[in-house]
Amino acid sequence: MKRIVVKVGSAVLSENNHIAQERLEALVDFIARLKKRYEVILVSSGAVAAGYTQLKLDKKLLSNKQALASIGQPILMNKYRKLFEVHNLLSSQILVTAANFTTPEEAQRAKDTIETLLVHNVIPIINENDATATEELVVGDNDQLSAYATHYFGARLLVILSDIDAYYDKDPRTYDDAKVRSRIHNIEPRELEMEASPNHGFATGGIVTKLKAADFLLKRNGAMLLASGFDLSDAYSFLLDDEHSGGSYFKSKEA
Repeated sequence: MKRIVVKVGSAVLSENNHIAQERLEALVDFIARLKKRYEVILVSSGAVAAGYTQLKLDKKLLSNKQALASIGQPILMNKYRKLFEVHNLLSSQILVTAANFTTPEEAQRAKDTIETLLVHNVIPIINENDATATEELVVGDNDQLSAYATHYFGARLLVILSDIDAYYDKDPRTYDDAKVRSRIHNIEPRELEMEASPNHGFATGGIVTKLKAADFLLKRNGAMLLASGFDLSDAYSFLLDDEHSGGSYFKSKEA
């Protein structure tokens, strides 16, 4: 069975300083459908946003952000647990840092855990260990983390579900004539040097972090789909109907 990683961002999972319950339910329903065809690993943001619903700390301060992640992680996992139970699915939590990917041995240990969970039909939910990670042990953002997970955990495809529904030839918020780049074979260095511009208060990236994730995978014969997390129809079409109707697909010509 083909293995995929699905990454969902904070902008999708939160709205007006609350967890976006309907979008979370739609995501879980989507993954339950995917499970009939794929092995699914979920990389989920949202812990800081979930913590903020309980304690309004200034999330610009690292210590506050780490505290919010600590509060929010069990809240978010409990929501996932309850929603997956509706589909008779068991979910699990895996917190990682950059240290888990520094050597083949460390990556293999994490992969062994993933393999055991998938064999038993459990959905691994991965997030960076924001609460305790030091600067030198931080992956940086969950886009990059999901690319690492895809490569090191043996997945064939990374699916990023975001408030950014595709990669455009120019900023669609500024230019009405911006066109979707539906198939991308390589990414130019200048594209990776653009300033990150997250659109959401709890987000850490923007299009640049997604391009960096895609570039990481393209250089390792991997593939990535960038699609909307607000409207999952493009992701449904691509993954369940084998139709590329929307979003952007990154895959090298040689792969």
